Amino acid sequence: MVEQWLADAMTAYNRESFDKRDSYSSIIQMPGSMLVDLLSWCFQSLPDEILVGMDVDPQRKVLPEVAELFTGSESRSDLFAGQGYTIGEAQMVNRGNSMTVHHLPEEWTDDIFGADRGPRGGRFTHWLHTHPNCPAIPSGADAQAAQWTEGVDMILGVEFSPEWSAPWVEGVEGERRMVAGSKRPESEVRGSWFKRKMAASKRPVLGKAVTGHSIHGIELIAFHRTGVGVNVVFVDEDDLPYGWPLTEE
Repeated sequence: MVEQWLADAMTAYNRESFDKRDSYSSIIQMPGSMLVDLLSWCFQSLPDEILVGMDVDPQRKVLPEVAELFTGSESRSDLFAGQGYTIGEAQMVNRGNSMTVHHLPEEWTDDIFGADRGPRGGRFTHWLHTHPNCPAIPSGADAQAAQWTEGVDMILGVEFSPEWSAPWVEGVEGERRMVAGSKRPESEVRGSWFKRKMAASKRPVLGKAVTGHSIHGIELIAFHRTGVGVNVVFVDEDDLPYGWPLTEE
């Protein structure tokens, strides 16, 4: 079940996706219920990163009216595998730090995928990994791992406190897309650990993770291995975007 605050957040995100449609080469649809699962897995794993494999549902094709609405001037219809369909399956396949999360443990690969499948060695069309206390912007390792992805790569950034062993990372250049919360002011990311802790204590709290962490911000992006951005659209069980119908304002 999607709580109202998250439905409202996805509606606002879809509005931004619509407004920025000309900046993207294609769209990808994610069910709101899947975002609920992703956030749950992420929160349960803090402060570790997680890697999630995703496949499309061949029975859930992007509705023509939705495709037309979110199609920008630079859109392509043949950019990635699974394009034109809603994501239908998500499975957490690894957990670890930023150096290890992209590589699956040996029991997952078991010599059945072969060397040409890359470090992830998986069968999934799309991949998503989390950035605990770090903006959802690809690193060099993220870009390298994406070269083996037939679909798209996604990053889910989550800001939380207390930071403990995962202090907030700032100064990362790139396009950020907030799902909920707001970007942390520059004045709150400098100074001592105590000053950052006091600043975090004053930030709005979206919710509490099962680990006891306070969640302050959520952001999400998707990109193709060539480096171009892919526009994410959150949809309900009828494959209609949250906030539908979206119109020019």
